[in-house]
Amino acid sequence: QVQLVESGGGLVQAGGSLRLSCAASGRTFSSYAMGWFRQAPGKERELVAVIFSGGSTNYAGSVKGRFTISRDNAKNTVYLQMNSLKVEDTAVYYCARKLIPAAAFDSWGQGTQVTISS
Repeated sequence: QVQLVESGGGLVQAGGSLRLSCAASGRTFSSYAMGWFRQAPGKERELVAVIFSGGSTNYAGSVKGRFTISRDNAKNTVYLQMNSLKVEDTAVYYCARKLIPAAAFDSWGQGTQVTISS
């Protein structure tokens, strides 16, 4: 069973930066699309960014130009570089994976808290 372990969350001031990492177990990491989601208190979980096996990416409009998703297949790790952070970026951030691009994400990490102070 695959394990996804997020790290890198924390407390930063608005305007600051954080880089989240998600390490995956298993030998077929490069075949999967990897996504970052977030869920703020009282809100539904939302997709923040996704990177497909070929390297193409998509972003939520609210983070486009500020966040960058990347992957290192040799390290079985996906990253989320978050710059120009805003208070409204405060949430628990989760990574997830899926094998088929059109399918739902099927494995999830435990999440890492990101808190942005004003």
